[in-house]
Amino acid sequence: SDAGALAAEGYSVGEQVQYTDIWANDNYLQFMYERLILLKELLADDGFIAVHLNAVRVHYLKCVMDEVFGDDNYRNEIIVKRIRKSYMEPSGISSLNEGVDYILLYSKGVTSRLRPPLKHAPKEERWHGFDAPNIRPNLTYELFGRWPPAGRCWMNSQEEAQKLIYVGDLRPNPNTGAPEYRLEATEYIGRDTLWDDITASAFTTGYPTEKKEDLIKLFIEMTTQAGDIVLDTFLGSGTTAAVAQKMGRRWIGADINKGAIQLASKRLQEIIVAQAGGNGKAKQNGLQGMEAGPGPAQTAFAVYRVNDYDLAVQHNEMVALACEQIGVVRSKTDDYFDGTLGSGTTQELVKIVPFQHPASRSDLEEIVRKLGERPDETRGILLVAVGTERTVESWLDDWNRHRGVTRRDEAGNPVEFVNKIRVIDLRTDAKYGRFLIHQPAGAEVTVTRAGDQIQIRIDDFLSPTIIERLGIATADNPLFRVRIPDWRAMVNAVEIDSAYDGAVFRITQSDIPAKKTDLVKGTYQLTAPADPTTVAVKITDMLGEEVLITQQV
Repeated sequence: SDAGALAAEGYSVGEQVQYTDIWANDNYLQFMYERLILLKELLADDGFIAVHLNAVRVHYLKCVMDEVFGDDNYRNEIIVKRIRKSYMEPSGISSLNEGVDYILLYSKGVTSRLRPPLKHAPKEERWHGFDAPNIRPNLTYELFGRWPPAGRCWMNSQEEAQKLIYVGDLRPNPNTGAPEYRLEATEYIGRDTLWDDITASAFTTGYPTEKKEDLIKLFIEMTTQAGDIVLDTFLGSGTTAAVAQKMGRRWIGADINKGAIQLASKRLQEIIVAQAGGNGKAKQNGLQGMEAGPGPAQTAFAVYRVNDYDLAVQHNEMVALACEQIGVVRSKTDDYFDGTLGSGTTQELVKIVPFQHPASRSDLEEIVRKLGERPDETRGILLVAVGTERTVESWLDDWNRHRGVTRRDEAGNPVEFVNKIRVIDLRTDAKYGRFLIHQPAGAEVTVTRAGDQIQIRIDDFLSPTIIERLGIATADNPLFRVRIPDWRAMVNAVEIDSAYDGAVFRITQSDIPAKKTDLVKGTYQLTAPADPTTVAVKITDMLGEEVLITQQV
């Protein structure tokens, strides 16, 4: 490949399918149910949660959220406009185009209060009828020679009406003579649940499910104050964190997709750089059309790899990785098992458990059910997983203890181990867990001072994790799928703090390539402070791992 990208079979590192709605209804709802229970625990007592959905699943998920959060904590179903499709189908259509999306809004407690969101809807000064429903004796009197219409009364007492008349805010209608009061010209009105002036989707980053910043801004404004924490557990392109950063809210984002983490990290780095003034002092960088607000709540962030999140790839990709590592021969005809390992009487059927969860008793019971459909199957079973639940070992001991039935193969040879099941745990297995082992990245950086200038040169950078994931060629391993012509191809961004205090990293210079094919510079020069200072260089690789090098000059 060229120096601009790490390429493996045509794909640059980190590139993958970023979003596919593959959930069947039952799996999807169970997936959401488990996460909503956790999110409720994390939510502040006066906090809110919003979930964006299309028409297909909104009614299902509302039932789930009613169960998790309680009917009393349901606040609104907000309707948001979708991008309008303009094409016409000459042969007719099976259904109308979806014109809206839905956002379910719940609170954790019934006492939580929203800050009223506003909608820009300019109106000129106007006059409105002074009568109101109901009959109240203290609001029933003669006004401008008229009495309230049948079944109604005036809006204010006679004393208050006289005050309004005195200042010119209450008059008889010039044509009908009926009392009416003045409504001043307004720029905004309070929003209801129909948000027909804004779309949910945006198309600035190329990420398939990107949300519009203006939509997220509305939710953050109505549910939080400056300094509050905003959590997005499906971070995607990073819009929620980006808007929170601009609005002076603290934020946490999570996603299992490496492409999402890389995209969101770069987006946030650019925002923080734009907010940074002299010597890293942050300044507000508001949203378009937004007045100056509070300063940023944070001027740096870190990326954490939790539970090997970056291995939670699509099932097909995971199967290919595991089979290649263990030596499994893939099966193209079996509708359940992923392949076989070994040959002859010792051959095993192999089942890969998706990396998203550890092997459980339900996985084992499903294997037993499948074996029940194949009464002539005598081979053992190999289950490959990342992690196992505690009940798996005892279940396997009990199952395998009863697998000593002797049968004979086609050649008449006795086969003693019928359908015995064993497990390879890729998290702990010394032989096969190699591509799960995480080794920290490292860098060689030279920092020198010449008068009032500081020169920084990155001499080398190495990410063992990237090399292991892609089988990259090294001196010890000349066989390769990918070669690294330049260490910079592994680096996503370089950030520098010229006065690092050891606690908070404040960006004074940042190198974030604008295009995927561009590389970081690797050499930098900046003005030195008068006194000795600690320079910190943060290098972020293509998998989101950070290396921090510090040196006093």
